[in-house]
Amino acid sequence: MLNKNESRVCIIGGGLAGLTLAIQLADAGISCLLFEKNKYPFHKVCGEYISMESYAFIERLGLNLGELDLPVISRLHVSSPSGKLLKHRLDLGGFGISRFLLDHKLAEIAKAKGVRLMDDCRVQDVRFSNGHFIIDTEEGTFSAEVCVGAWGKKSNLDTKLKRAFTKKSKDEKNYVGIKYHVRLDFPKDLIELHNFENGYCGISKIEGDRYCLCYLTDALNLKKFNGDIKRMEAEVLMKNPFLESYFKAATFLFEEPLAISQIKIGYKNAVENHVLMIGDTAGNIAPLSGNGMSMAMRSSFLLNGLLVDYFKGKITRDELETKYTATWVKQFRNRVELSKVLQKLLKNKSLTDLTILALKKLPFLKNRIVKSTHGKPF
Repeated sequence: MLNKNESRVCIIGGGLAGLTLAIQLADAGISCLLFEKNKYPFHKVCGEYISMESYAFIERLGLNLGELDLPVISRLHVSSPSGKLLKHRLDLGGFGISRFLLDHKLAEIAKAKGVRLMDDCRVQDVRFSNGHFIIDTEEGTFSAEVCVGAWGKKSNLDTKLKRAFTKKSKDEKNYVGIKYHVRLDFPKDLIELHNFENGYCGISKIEGDRYCLCYLTDALNLKKFNGDIKRMEAEVLMKNPFLESYFKAATFLFEEPLAISQIKIGYKNAVENHVLMIGDTAGNIAPLSGNGMSMAMRSSFLLNGLLVDYFKGKITRDELETKYTATWVKQFRNRVELSKVLQKLLKNKSLTDLTILALKKLPFLKNRIVKSTHGKPF
């Protein structure tokens, strides 16, 4: 019998990856403790477009998406900084929903299914000793047989675990993400991606009368303007004629933009010191691929199957870690690497113009690139 500070599984991070894993474990009868540093509901810097590959999975967890009257997105437009436009119809497509709503709904489902969810609780350290994890938090010390890292793009825990990507490299690029919710005259079935110098901005509808406007920029862009976001938007983003039109026409609903800094795009190890990593904690895909949220949920789905086998005694801890690493690499590494290539390609103004012109003339290549960023339903 476990006491109140013990659990079979501890999940650190209550975003999409952590919440969906916790719900699946609860459905399998495996006790789970989930820590989230923020208090639900809360906003996150995120594009808020989800590929349809995840739709049935979310509904299986217990969330009836059909009742939320969400926009179905079936068209993609991409522009270069100078305004050249590429149009594409999305075969699989996606839907729009805010993280404020989606994460909150999933958190309520998790609690209803018996997950012990501790939000507004920051994890300070995690250690593996004698086959168990010790988790130090603001609310005390906890223990678990298995620990899952789902804390997202960056955390103090990455440094404590001495993860390789935390070491600075002079050639490495850091990015800043900025997000708004806006009201705007914009088609509900369309997602647009507009490039500007060293960055790009996505726009698509979410629930109600709101749209998500979210962009990623090289941190150097913001540094040029001494951290003044509005000046950067006026002098960099709005050189793209589409973005100029939208920024001038939109009604901005946040008092201040939501921001996250020090984003690094690329692959990370799926297991570190026996901690199993899911979602962005295992690898940051460039947002322009439009599929990070589905990847996060798919990674939880894949890990859940292996955890069920582990707790049934079918595989050892070593086999669990080896199998999960191999599965993550097979499923996601190519997507992450492709996103890095696209990231480098689209940050160059001249190359972006040439790429869009080329893809207009090579529709088979355009279709292949878009399909490679989306997976099959799971």
